[in-house]
Amino acid sequence: MKPFLSPLGVPCQQPPWGYVAGADLVSGKVAWKHKNGTIHDMTPFGLPIKMGVPGIGGPIITAGGVVFMAAAVDDYLRAYDLTSGKELWQARLPAGGQATPMTYLNSEGQQMVVLVAGGHGSIGTTLGDYVVAYKLKR
Repeated sequence: MKPFLSPLGVPCQQPPWGYVAGADLVSGKVAWKHKNGTIHDMTPFGLPIKMGVPGIGGPIITAGGVVFMAAAVDDYLRAYDLTSGKELWQARLPAGGQATPMTYLNSEGQQMVVLVAGGHGSIGTTLGDYVVAYKLKR
């Protein structure tokens, strides 16, 4: 069981292949929708072209309105503004981030975001056994 990919390693249907979106919970309408991810890790060329790529994993949302998500098949953890969907930050992961991030307060009361970056064999992301954590700035 693997995705249907071309000889270049990209999906056979027309892009974009993945989105991140926000919904207005009052109206039920899509408030914003953007392509999520690049083809950086899908082809042998390493091109960081933002095409919107497939993903496995979910987002978390902080009380401050920041969405963290690492589901895309490129090896990045991203932060988005909940209201606009604007990408605020991204960090390269040592392996695929096909997991849902979590947040907690460390022993000094600072908010952390942590993610298990283990990759996913059936979708071809980099395999590993990493736990990465980032401290949020106020």
